[in-house]
Amino acid sequence: MVGRRLHLRINNKIGGIVEIEIKDLAYDGKSVGSLEGKIIFLNGGLPGEKVRAQVVKKKARYSVGKVIEILEKSTDRSDAACPHFDICGGCTWQDLEYSKQLRYKRKQVVDCLEHIGRLKEVEVPDTIPVSDPFYYRNKMEFSFNVADDDFRLGLHKRGRFDQIFDIHQCLLQSPASNEIVAWLREYVKENRIPVYDVLKHEGFIRFLVIREGKQTGQTMLNLVTTSGVIPESEKLVKSALERFPQIKTIVRNINDQRSNIARGESEEVLFGPGYIEETILGYTFRIYANSFFQTNSIQAATLYGKAIEFLRPDKSDRLLDLYCGAGTIGICVSGLVGEVIGIESEVSAVKAAVENAEINKIDNISFHTGQVEKILRNQPEISKGVNCVIVDPPRAGLHPKALKKLIELDLPRVVYVSCNPATFSRDAAALVEAGYRMNKVIPVDMFPHTMHIEIVAGFYK
Repeated sequence: MVGRRLHLRINNKIGGIVEIEIKDLAYDGKSVGSLEGKIIFLNGGLPGEKVRAQVVKKKARYSVGKVIEILEKSTDRSDAACPHFDICGGCTWQDLEYSKQLRYKRKQVVDCLEHIGRLKEVEVPDTIPVSDPFYYRNKMEFSFNVADDDFRLGLHKRGRFDQIFDIHQCLLQSPASNEIVAWLREYVKENRIPVYDVLKHEGFIRFLVIREGKQTGQTMLNLVTTSGVIPESEKLVKSALERFPQIKTIVRNINDQRSNIARGESEEVLFGPGYIEETILGYTFRIYANSFFQTNSIQAATLYGKAIEFLRPDKSDRLLDLYCGAGTIGICVSGLVGEVIGIESEVSAVKAAVENAEINKIDNISFHTGQVEKILRNQPEISKGVNCVIVDPPRAGLHPKALKKLIELDLPRVVYVSCNPATFSRDAAALVEAGYRMNKVIPVDMFPHTMHIEIVAGFYK
């Protein structure tokens, strides 16, 4: 993209070409400049760069464009290590030096607190980095799709749901996982297994999902297919195990829907127990094919450790764990409090939470299935005697009714774990308005080379 200047007529209409000086990065990772005195959001480019961009959308208050040429490079720009960076939709910040990624992630948190939450007197320390910004993901999904007379197994091209490129090296997953992708590509080709066509909705094999226990060394293969018999499934399993002895289980998910998601309506275990195990803060967790589990399990220990620090646990505490998922945070803190009560809407997650508590021999924790706001409203006995709470909601943040009920509980300690600084800032403002003090928000980098950031904070009365 960096290169000679293009001699094009400059115009600011849709489809037109403009020169923009990039001033900042927005929360969603887009770069920000000015056009006609209004903001323009760009896909690509870094602060300090002068770029040539094409206008693709114009609104009353802002425009949207895409960078087509970098005229002046930023000193923060670095060469992306990944050979697929220019076309892959994954690591959009890999061309930004890692130290600068951390700086901009912290800035995202500060900006959201100030502009959305109107919270300006909050300490936001430097983003906690990972020990290694590569090879950190414990789960990767790879898509199959037909291409001319052949097929592809890899990741989506940037901005395209219907186009897959063959991936030969992904630097976010382990080298062993890269070898598994290459093996399966050749196996499917040699054995002429029909590959799914996204547009025609026909074919057999759709996805390969690899899950790893970074601490245990265990690997799961999940093959997502349409219904029907896997051709010579015993041969496939034998080939996989001979090549990759770290594989603990192989499962198959069956998805006959048009929805292009890497999970199915039903599942069968082809080899092993159907799960792998991972450890966090000394506790063991079982991970099934469709279980939610923090994608960076090594850095999750850092995140949960900070949450526990904010909690200031005591053996007399009765802790409410809202949006508890598979029970990871509640289990990790269970030995430091008197009792933990988890609430989660996903039935499969609650089932996993109960199992995780059992295998860790924890008897002071219980789980309840249902929407947080409904359980808090309709079953007040569950929250009776509770004196502290940890919340870890989805990206949308706390449901308004859950937030209202949480404020009504008037607990002296609230710990909030969030993957979205914008919705966190909205909810934080409501808690502060209700009389809580929040002095510090800690950013934790769970996803290097992307714009995503996790944060954790404590609220006190």
